Amino acid sequence: MTATRSSGLWSDEPTKDDLLSFDAVADTVVDAVLDDTLDPLAIGVSGAWGSGKTTILRLIEADLDGRQLPHEQKILVIRTDPWRYDPTAGAKETLIGEVLTKLAGEVKDIEGTAGKAKTLLTKLRNRVDWSKALQVAAKASLALQLPSVDDLTSLVKKGGGGDSKESESRGLAEFHTEFEDLMDSKELTHLVRVVVLVDDLDRCLYPTVVDTLETIRLFLAVPKMAFVIAADEKRVADALRERFSNGPTNEQAPDGQHEHPADLYLHKIVQTTVPLPALSRFDTEAYMVLLQLKARLEEAQLMPYVERCAALRREAGVLDDLPAVDTSLDISAELTLASRLTPILYEKLRGNPRRIKRFLNDLRVRQSVASRRGITLDADIVAKLMVLEVLLPDDFAKVLEWLAKGELREQIRALETAAGRPPQPEEEQLAQPAEAAVADDIKPKTRAKSSAKATEPEPTSSFTDDLIRWAKLTPSELSGEDLAPYLFLAASFSGKPLLDEGLPARLRDVAAKLVSSIRAQQKAVTDDDIGILTEADAEVLVRHLALAARDRPTEQQAAMLGIMRIVKRHPQIADAACGRLRAIPPSDLEPGALLLFKPEDRAVFGEVFDHWFAAVPEGPVKNTLKPLVKKQI
Repeated sequence: MTATRSSGLWSDEPTKDDLLSFDAVADTVVDAVLDDTLDPLAIGVSGAWGSGKTTILRLIEADLDGRQLPHEQKILVIRTDPWRYDPTAGAKETLIGEVLTKLAGEVKDIEGTAGKAKTLLTKLRNRVDWSKALQVAAKASLALQLPSVDDLTSLVKKGGGGDSKESESRGLAEFHTEFEDLMDSKELTHLVRVVVLVDDLDRCLYPTVVDTLETIRLFLAVPKMAFVIAADEKRVADALRERFSNGPTNEQAPDGQHEHPADLYLHKIVQTTVPLPALSRFDTEAYMVLLQLKARLEEAQLMPYVERCAALRREAGVLDDLPAVDTSLDISAELTLASRLTPILYEKLRGNPRRIKRFLNDLRVRQSVASRRGITLDADIVAKLMVLEVLLPDDFAKVLEWLAKGELREQIRALETAAGRPPQPEEEQLAQPAEAAVADDIKPKTRAKSSAKATEPEPTSSFTDDLIRWAKLTPSELSGEDLAPYLFLAASFSGKPLLDEGLPARLRDVAAKLVSSIRAQQKAVTDDDIGILTEADAEVLVRHLALAARDRPTEQQAAMLGIMRIVKRHPQIADAACGRLRAIPPSDLEPGALLLFKPEDRAVFGEVFDHWFAAVPEGPVKNTLKPLVKKQI
């Protein structure tokens, strides 16, 4: 036996657990199904894709199956899914065939009835088989393989032999009358209702939608029959409009507008529709909590939380009361994640349960992949980034652009300031362009001929409202985190190349090799390759490498080494390089990168070493800088 472990993902299959208190809708439908004054009945359960229609049908089925009825009476429930019908057989024939097959299993031998129900079933099946034969003929004729008359006849002969009434069994013309007789036969007296649950109708091609509805209305709508049709009413109406393309009629809708024939046709078939409400904000938060709890609790442990959420919904309560269900169980993590994500998920996913579940599954997958790739971000940071990636794709593309340009931390700090977080003392300087921040340390002649100034990244002065709102989500401070590995991973999933448009194409390969984690790639850029760079290109590369060292800690060591190599071959840009290095926050320095520098490098980078040493607290970074400073402050 193979050992298995849980993936932590939620199945997309409908659940029997009512995490959304849909019992109110299900009970309403059941009451209508069992109402003798509504016999026969066709009732709709309408909702958008993923709103929970199939879950409602399961709740209805469980309720009907669990009914205690007197005198061996029974409610027969038949599930059907037109989306899965064989397209060569025809929707009408398939639906009728499913109903007849289920009824055949319910026929009871009763003395004195002479097998009336069995006789009717045989006739009805023959009618359906003949209709199926016509379907086969139509399909085959398209392929120029039209069956012969003998072939068609063989399809409808079910042991009838030389029955002189065989011709009467062909076609569906008198099906409705015979089906009503079948339902009224003594052999089926014990059936008080036959409830057909029709699922996924709105996923079907338009002809299947129309054929299914016509079958319900024209052939199967007899006493004791009830149909519950789960579908998006708008999509069903669209299918009918294709069949009935005439314009508005003289009939007026409640809003005073003339109704379309398709709407009138739908109302003729379906007496009423129960709309499935979208989740409220409370529902969204409760659903997220319960989904998380379901992933780690047994059903017996979960149900008290489900019941308590239902009670809080009725009482207009808050989920803060939920931990009291079982004080021995810590559910703070589930409550925290739900409270953080609910505001934006509620708005962007429009209260759709399936989309919420899909988002959480995507989040689990991304967290798992990131962890296995060695990305150590906290789960709540990954969740926040996933919100940006999935729900705000345009803003996410902008963040990837910042990463590609080496502006990520600078822009994230500016964004967080715009979202209301006061800038930290060391960020006051960083809020300005790097070159301006070190103006006093760069010689005038160097600044005057600097070619990088025109492409210097500056914090965006105006962010979208959605992006500012996202920045306020907890955790509110990401500027101090190394987000680059996760963003590179996310970009790879989407297939988006991360190109710094500010870096000339002729320098991109050189830059990529210099910051590569593979030594052979770094060495592939020779000193001669660096030496033939123009002064302007050398300065642009230094800017790029300094930004990489600042924004991507995993590349800091390679980027520092690249800067040192470039300055060695182009000493005239040393002052500009120092300005770039000083723009790296001392708190972001990596000891491994600083070990690249030797005491003799003070001649070029001494003022940078002193600046870093004065700004960092005691610890590994300060200890690494001690041999490099002129005097220990």
